[in-house]
Amino acid sequence: MNSTNRRAWLRQAALASSALACGPLAPGRVSATEYVPATENPQWKQAIRAGLDWLAQHQSSRGQWSTPVYPVAMAALAGTALIGSGSTTTQGPYAKHIARCTDYLISKCRNNGLIGDPESDNRYTYGHGFSMLLLSQVLGEEGYEDRRKELIDVLNRSVDFCGKAQTTEGGWGYMSAKDGANYDEGSTTITQVQGLRGCRNAGIAVPAEVIDKAKAYIYKCQNDDGGISYSSKQMGTSRPAITAAALAALYNAGDYDGEHVPAMLKHARENLHELSNENAAFGHWHYTYLYYSQVVYRQGDEQWLPFRDRLYDRIVSEQESDGSWKGQISPVYITACNLIMLQLDQGLLPIYQR
Repeated sequence: MNSTNRRAWLRQAALASSALACGPLAPGRVSATEYVPATENPQWKQAIRAGLDWLAQHQSSRGQWSTPVYPVAMAALAGTALIGSGSTTTQGPYAKHIARCTDYLISKCRNNGLIGDPESDNRYTYGHGFSMLLLSQVLGEEGYEDRRKELIDVLNRSVDFCGKAQTTEGGWGYMSAKDGANYDEGSTTITQVQGLRGCRNAGIAVPAEVIDKAKAYIYKCQNDDGGISYSSKQMGTSRPAITAAALAALYNAGDYDGEHVPAMLKHARENLHELSNENAAFGHWHYTYLYYSQVVYRQGDEQWLPFRDRLYDRIVSEQESDGSWKGQISPVYITACNLIMLQLDQGLLPIYQR
């Protein structure tokens, strides 16, 4: 299958899956026949290729990246950036890198289903959620039967762990409810919800009650201004970044126009859409726009294209000469987040499609 036909097939498959799971198309979503590819920009394409090459060059032979913290989360995000280019574990210029990353994450799955290392990572749920997301995207394109079986086994166990790690309030914390004294917070909750949705889209059974509890948790954390608090235990101050991430997660869960969504969307748009309110990101600009870009993309091209042009021009203007981006946590993290955003409207990953 050539790349053009493969991309068309991926879009059709994801739209069909979404329609079956979520019902009729919601306002702002587009059908396959209405899809219009984004205008290509040579600067953006050059930046994407340079960034992807940088990630590929800095991957170790074991499939991970040398980062000061969160090795599993960083590997999963970097792998997601690479697979967003259209390469798979068996095809494309980054096939061997995606295969190595996949094998590395499989090797990090413990007997209880956790993808990560609780001995060395005190925020291991980030890596677990991002790994579920990547591996679920890999599964649909995996050509080797042995690895497919491994992926299915790992994802089934990781979903089971995720359900058991959920707090009594319905969210997740930096660690499992048991390890983290039942503490919850928004950013890790969103990471789990997207990972679970990716698994469900890939055919892995995900208990409906786990998703329902997570949605109820997000609704409970909503403030009067429409925004979402950092935690159910720290209510009162809305975080635009968490609000944007919560919206992306709710869209993944099929909630496009529920009673809580319009106020959340209004809050996120007022604080984030112009890209100029640095304080709204609470020091986490790339995390914030990784999710807010997904929210705007799902609104349709009328809103997405003008926003995309401003977002992409800013991202490209900040790229280093070696193809990476520098910033918080590590260059791997910033580069991966930027590449996921820059490749969003190529429409190759089912989890991010309209």
